[in-house]
Amino acid sequence: MSLTSTIAPVAPSATPSAAPLHPAHPVGTPTSTQRQFAGRPYRIAVRVHSLDPISEAGILVQLRQRPELRIAEAGEAAAVVIAIADVVDEPATRWLTALHRADGTPVVLVVGQLDPRAMAGIVGSGVCGVLRRAEASPERVVRVVRAAAQGQGDMPPDLVRHLLDQVSLLNRTTLEPRGLSFAGLTERERDVLKLIADGLSTREVAIKLAYSERTIKAVLQSLTIRLNLRNRTQAVAYAVRNGWI
Repeated sequence: MSLTSTIAPVAPSATPSAAPLHPAHPVGTPTSTQRQFAGRPYRIAVRVHSLDPISEAGILVQLRQRPELRIAEAGEAAAVVIAIADVVDEPATRWLTALHRADGTPVVLVVGQLDPRAMAGIVGSGVCGVLRRAEASPERVVRVVRAAAQGQGDMPPDLVRHLLDQVSLLNRTTLEPRGLSFAGLTERERDVLKLIADGLSTREVAIKLAYSERTIKAVLQSLTIRLNLRNRTQAVAYAVRNGWI
């Protein structure tokens, strides 16, 4: 059945109904028109960068054969950047960071050799998908790119485990000894904000926590300055919004 045979003709006098409003689609999120234009499925626009021109040429040949992906044209915003590197050292990490920060595009890394201890730095540089080169079949590349375009991450399970181990080690050896946490608050700051959120005054918080009123004011001032907030009410709202208290 042809497409036109399924569409009833519209009478000349008919007034078209107003189209529903939709939020703007972010880069990489296809609209219904993009998903099927002239009978063709939507293809995710990608851009490939490599520190090795030969590796870049090789993956470009593979990607051009995939119906799910297409190479972004010059000047076009890509949905995902595919970065190819032999190893992830300090210069490579800076390169990955620059690729991500250029326009905020998610980065998928295809790497030859990867020290699991480098995972924290890789994730911090903006990489949301990792593939070892030996495992980078066209199907796997498509899967990881699709996940990145949807705002998700895709990494080998063993690398995820190493990343979690690094986060735990950082928390034990660096943050906890300084009274900090990944929430960015010390234990005392959390206690103060919880009580402020419960409606207690500065004096009442001081009595409850066995601190001087001056100390409580200093805690609140330090917190609002560090988080670039205006007052304690905004500090409480900020903490609640981020799930810190």
